Amino acid sequence: MGRVSLNMLRARKARREDPLDPAPGRPGPLADAAAFAETRTAPAERPAADDPEEAAVLADSVGLAMLVVLDTLSPAERLAFVLHDMFAVPFDEIGPLLERSPAAARQLASRARRRVKGAPAVPETDLARRRRVVEAFLAAARTGDFEALVGLLDPDVVLHADGEIVPGGRPVVRVGRDAVARGAVLASVRSRFAEPALVDGSVGLVTAPGGRLYCVLAFTVVGDRVTAIEVIGAPERLRGLEIAVLDA
Repeated sequence: MGRVSLNMLRARKARREDPLDPAPGRPGPLADAAAFAETRTAPAERPAADDPEEAAVLADSVGLAMLVVLDTLSPAERLAFVLHDMFAVPFDEIGPLLERSPAAARQLASRARRRVKGAPAVPETDLARRRRVVEAFLAAARTGDFEALVGLLDPDVVLHADGEIVPGGRPVVRVGRDAVARGAVLASVRSRFAEPALVDGSVGLVTAPGGRLYCVLAFTVVGDRVTAIEVIGAPERLRGLEIAVLDA
């Protein structure tokens, strides 16, 4: 099953394939893990979930940020990481599946783990402060709390948004906390699919309906106020970002 999953993952780099309905029954944790790894196709190749309930279940079970990060791993890294870290399969069993030694499989999982966790670009205390601000922003955006949003934004905050995620297809610039807060309220539905993540070493938000990366919000935080927000949706810019999972 692991070999089949690897072959399918590699083939999807050359052509798109739609997943077949799974066969009834549960063949066991090894097949479960391989199947899970196989479903993590590249963001541009995988259709977003149309059912909000399905997307919510997917996010609750794995985490949006984790789904996004898994997409950045190679097929072998992904399989080694998922089998070992999520299903506790020993490397003695993973190695033959990958046609590699157990030591090589361990290295693959270790490399994937480092990419999943990432490395903060700021001190731990500063990262915690930024995280509190970003999570408060997300909570206020989800509930459409205009006053709470205004309280988190600097009076001269500037928001830049790529045209790919804006109706009309043109980049948008909003200046001032009232304008930025109104925009966040209007995007409250979209914020249901957002989750904090480490973006280029600092705290940001990834928006990923059904686990498919749609856009990233990069924040500049000074003190306890947001001074700038970059809404990144252009595919070439998304591919250049380093996204990692924040520790609980």
